[in-house]
This record gives sequence, C-alpha cells and structure tokens, in this order.
Amino acid sequence: MEFTTPVVLENSRARLRPLEASDFEALKSVAFDPNLWEHILTRGDDAVSLAAYLAAALQGRQQQQRYPFVIIDRRTGQLAGSTSYYNMVAEDQRLSIGYTWVGSAFQRTGLNRAAKHLLLSYAFEELGCERVELETDARNHKSQQAMRRMGATEEGTLRSHRPTQGGRRRDTVIFSILRPEWTELGRTVFAEFDARG
Repeated sequence: MEFTTPVVLENSRARLRPLEASDFEALKSVAFDPNLWEHILTRGDDAVSLAAYLAAALQGRQQQQRYPFVIIDRRTGQLAGSTSYYNMVAEDQRLSIGYTWVGSAFQRTGLNRAAKHLLLSYAFEELGCERVELETDARNHKSQQAMRRMGATEEGTLRSHRPTQGGRRRDTVIFSILRPEWTELGRTVFAEFDARG
C-alpha cells in the first residue's frame, strides 16, 4: 500500500491530513499532558519528546512503514491529536490503525470515533483492505472499551508483545474489523458520519 499523493479525509466532525513537522507548535497545546501518554509506547508531553515523536512518525512515512495524520476538530479548527496507519501489508490486504492520541479537551466528544470512521472507510473502500487491526496496551481499559463500542472484535492478548515506556514490555490486546462487518458498522455505529445514509 503506497501513498503516492497526500491523503486528506473529512467527514462532518473530523478532518485528517498528513502530519508535518510544522505541526509541532499547534500540537504542543494538546500534547503537553502527561496523562495522555500513560499507555502509549512513547511520550510527547514535553518539547523534546514531542519533537522525537514527530520525527519518528515522519521517518516511518518516508520508509513507507507508517502513514501519520493530524486529527483536526472541524467544530473549532484546532489540531486535536494524531493517528496513523501502520503494519500495512498489501499482499494480505490488511493494516493497523494506531499511534492514536487526542487531547483531553477533545476526548468523549465523538472526535476520535469520527477519525476512526474516516480511517476505516478509506481502508476498506479505497485501499481494498479485508482486515483492519487495532491494538492497545492491556492496561488501557478505556481504549479497549472504546474499541468494543465501535464494533471491533477482541481477538486476544499478545504477551510481552512490544517494548514501551520505562524499558518494560507491554501485553497488547488485539481487536479487528473485517470487510463484511464494515458495511453494517457504517450503517449503525458510524451512521452519523456516513454521507451515504
């Protein structure tokens, strides 16, 4: 899955566009909150760690291993956070959505769900995916609940799966959505964002 031109996605609530190094200043106001990064693999709650986060995301895009977006709240026009496609395997018709964080002022507003709608729609309808995976730290119960509410199926826990902050290894809970499930989820869970309905 190659992204040869910039991907910009938009629905009634959210706009996603490619993350750029110049987004640093706008993201500072939402990223500098230690609580946001508690269950994320890295941190971005100070100038050094946010700069490193952006550099890693942009390097991942350059190496075609990741496609990072900024999440823009269409109600305010503010940059609210970031999310990415990664683990993109064209021959298996699958990818993962993750590296997602949204500023605390934008949580529980529907913005994250709107962003997931855009990413899932594009993955299934434009990229031809048969499977989209989502993963989260086993300790992040809030994220797991959000994935269940959006209709993702919990598949299990990968023990000692990835290195995370502080030199520890995290257990990762894997969720997925399959192409046949997406049609129904678009009409139900994500109906408010579905322009076809």
